[in-house]
Amino acid sequence: MRILIIGGGQAGAHLAEKFCEDDHDVVVIDTQPDALAALDARLDLMTVVGDGADPAILEKADVERADLVVAVADRDDTNILACIFARIRGVERTVARVSSSSYSTSRHIDFKKLGVDLLVNQYDEYARDLYNVLRLPGSIEVADLLDERVMVVGMPIHMDSPLLGHSLKRFVRQEWLQKIRFVAVVRGGAVMTPHGDTSFLVGDAVYFAGEPDAVGDFMAWAWPEHKRFERVVIAGGGELGLQLARMLEHTRMQIVLIEQDDKRAELCSEVLNRTLVIKGDALDRQTLAGIGEAEDMAYVAATGSDEHNIIGCLVAEKFGARFTAAQVGKAEYIGIVNQLRLLDRIVDPHLAMINSILHFVRGKDVQAAAILAQLPGELIEVKLSAKHKWAGKAIKDMKVPEGVIIVTALRGGKVLTATGDLVLMANDHIVVYCLPETLDKMSSFFTA
Repeated sequence: MRILIIGGGQAGAHLAEKFCEDDHDVVVIDTQPDALAALDARLDLMTVVGDGADPAILEKADVERADLVVAVADRDDTNILACIFARIRGVERTVARVSSSSYSTSRHIDFKKLGVDLLVNQYDEYARDLYNVLRLPGSIEVADLLDERVMVVGMPIHMDSPLLGHSLKRFVRQEWLQKIRFVAVVRGGAVMTPHGDTSFLVGDAVYFAGEPDAVGDFMAWAWPEHKRFERVVIAGGGELGLQLARMLEHTRMQIVLIEQDDKRAELCSEVLNRTLVIKGDALDRQTLAGIGEAEDMAYVAATGSDEHNIIGCLVAEKFGARFTAAQVGKAEYIGIVNQLRLLDRIVDPHLAMINSILHFVRGKDVQAAAILAQLPGELIEVKLSAKHKWAGKAIKDMKVPEGVIIVTALRGGKVLTATGDLVLMANDHIVVYCLPETLDKMSSFFTA
């Protein structure tokens, strides 16, 4: 597939690397020659210097040959115009990143008619992910699949967990295996797909899937001493912070939002209903002291400064925050923070955006895909055709490659746990987890 990316910044570089790994023909347009030179030095792709919304530049990049245009430049108007021009030139599929929620929430403009097949607001996507993590205390990360009917959750194994000491085939509560499907185990940096003889150890990160209610109940059983958050403090009232506060207002948690800019703080106060908006500096000790110490407090730093966010989380931890998350855009910071385990969670909006775009690149029967930040591989949603080699077979009778797990299935609006006796049928929507080394082997399964 020939993919044209508008914008060679961090988002564009992430996508270019992913698409090149999948052996697509990639072209990147950007106004900064240095950014393109850096990409050209490490990836096998074509680069064009210029404005992606300039028809002449698009012609230079042979836009009419593209199968997919992904516009992720820094300006929303550039991205939308690039997609419109690409559609005029015959490109079948287009994706535009927008930072302002006014585009993604507009009811008066049909962007598909204009030529934009998918509008991706990276902050909306990651706010939803953070929302799931905050309402499931103890989770490492969360992904929604099958139109939010299924959640895939990562959870650390602690010393008091009832998961310890039993293999899956001798599981202490067999009824859970009818509701929960174990997807992967991360142990010492290595990733394993679980089987009947798999046992869990302290320190493992276990990923499992199920319907939201079942996932919540399972976590309460598997980690009984972990309490829910009573309060969430959000530093920064930008797009991410404001959207997260909106979502959290539907929970029972207390929400506090700290914003330094007068006008932005006033806007947040007008938009939000039950969130306490404080005008102040989140790094100021008096501001945090005014909020009060709380053992069951979560702190999310979502200002425009990576350094400000990291330091703010460290300060909040001193004030008793049990969970800290920071929005960090610089790749070098992300590596250092994760290695030193300074925070509980790094907020990288680029990852959420990539998850929203991936299903445009897969086969025609693939509905969506998800990449988790700390779990290698991918989660793929596939709709089984009548001719698919899995249709009509029980999972236990299939020759599923090592490193591949069938996670769950959706049939007629009902979620079915992928037990060995489950017979997959034509038109089922299934979720498959694949380790990185199995993705190429599984490509035929996605389109068969």
